[in-house]
Amino acid sequence: MTRRELIGMGSVGVVALAIAGRFALMERPSATPAGSFPVQHSDAEWRTLLSPASYNVLRKGATEPRYSSPLLKEHRPGTFACAGCSTALFRSQTKYDSQTGWPSFWEALPKAVTTRDDSSLGMSRTEVLCSTCGGHLGHLFEDGPKPTGLRYCMNGLALTFEPATA
Repeated sequence: MTRRELIGMGSVGVVALAIAGRFALMERPSATPAGSFPVQHSDAEWRTLLSPASYNVLRKGATEPRYSSPLLKEHRPGTFACAGCSTALFRSQTKYDSQTGWPSFWEALPKAVTTRDDSSLGMSRTEVLCSTCGGHLGHLFEDGPKPTGLRYCMNGLALTFEPATA
């Protein structure tokens, strides 16, 4: 085997690993814990209730592409709720532009979310779940603004927005 052939094969391997890694970031199997939340549905029922993209985020732990959510530009007064069960999660007053490409909030509504350790993808993070249906919402980081210093980095596909009524 020549040096050129060896380098070419190595390059193909690197590209294949990069592509595989990209898809690994999109979904984690069995992401949502079963049996421990007030609202429960079978997998078939969740697939009927949710769009395919929202199902992949809420039930499989996928991450939507950065800057893809229309909720990034949502600035009206109102409430952001779980797309799986309609539980109110965040007030619009706590939303801010984190420059990350995902809707971000500095505070969740009381008892609206729960967290758990997430060591997938070779890193340690804090996963945020809806406390009512267990849907995967995103992750919690300690690099947010005052007054909490927290950043709830949420997938827009996991949320709906309900404008405030006058």
